[in-house]
Amino acid sequence: MVELRKTSGLVLAVSGALLLAACSPVQPTQVDKPSQAAPSPTSATPSPPATSNGTPLIPAKDGVARAREYIKDPNRDPLPQDPQLAEQIRLGFRIFTETRRYAPQYVGNDLTCQNCHLNAGQREGALPLVGVANVFPEYNKRSGRLFSLEDRIVGYFLRSMNGANAPGAGARHENAPEEIAPSPRSKEVLAVSAYLTWLAEGMPRGQNPPWRGKNKIADDKRIPVEKLDPNRGKELYGEKCARCHGADGGGVELAPGLKAGPLWGSGSWNDGAGAARVYTLAGYIRYAMPYDAPGSLTDEEAQNIAAYIDAQERPAFPGKAQDYRAEKMPSDAVYYPQLFKTNPLKEKLVR
Repeated sequence: MVELRKTSGLVLAVSGALLLAACSPVQPTQVDKPSQAAPSPTSATPSPPATSNGTPLIPAKDGVARAREYIKDPNRDPLPQDPQLAEQIRLGFRIFTETRRYAPQYVGNDLTCQNCHLNAGQREGALPLVGVANVFPEYNKRSGRLFSLEDRIVGYFLRSMNGANAPGAGARHENAPEEIAPSPRSKEVLAVSAYLTWLAEGMPRGQNPPWRGKNKIADDKRIPVEKLDPNRGKELYGEKCARCHGADGGGVELAPGLKAGPLWGSGSWNDGAGAARVYTLAGYIRYAMPYDAPGSLTDEEAQNIAAYIDAQERPAFPGKAQDYRAEKMPSDAVYYPQLFKTNPLKEKLVR
């Protein structure tokens, strides 16, 4: 994860687990030319521009050189004519890139949405969100019900942003009553939804974009939890990750305005987040990290690094007892007492 910050302290995120815009738009040094003219403000379904990799995403291989670029930037590009909707899209972008500044009551750590979803959800291989809004509503196994896009954003705040432990949040789970914030009706949640919906303009509805689900370790390549080696993961972390994230996982300053984000401890995601599951985190590491050489790790290396990271202490999600009531709990949910009395990876780790 890489986190971009202005020297004034405004958090900007690049990434993971693991990130970029200021209040005013950041002008890219280089942007792939779109395959067609930019849509006019009156266009109902403009097609997203294609980059050199044939998708509306910044190529994964471009690394930090394009950390401050966005294929679609609401501070630069045409927006709907409705001024209120346009402002909500811009607000959603600001929340996504400077989460603590614009949604402080729902953030209980030092991350932003772009810590994992690089380039404001527009980078190949880093959980890109372009087009994903058109898939919802979608069944959520963890909560055992159909989720709207807003439900999913609430869950992201509560878990990945550790909002369940933030002073201003009342909700402790996505299934909390809607009058308890953050809820699908919260201003900040609706703004992020507006931004993601804008990113999905011109893309098919009801089907996954081709880049969704690519951050995944194939079932036949998964190492059983009992055979994962967090000590080997610690060695690999020192070789591949520590130069950006630090030996303590807290992140180091890479360049002016560029800081890697925390991977464990109080500043990281809580133990109910998706990245607290080993195979989920490993899939991200496998294809998005290291930031300067994504895709260079093997499946085994990514899983052992994830095992080391998920052997660490992190904030507790208070709603874990409500998870997976209707579905089988995943075998890699190492922080869940319903599955393991204690985290088996932590027990293996030699300090």
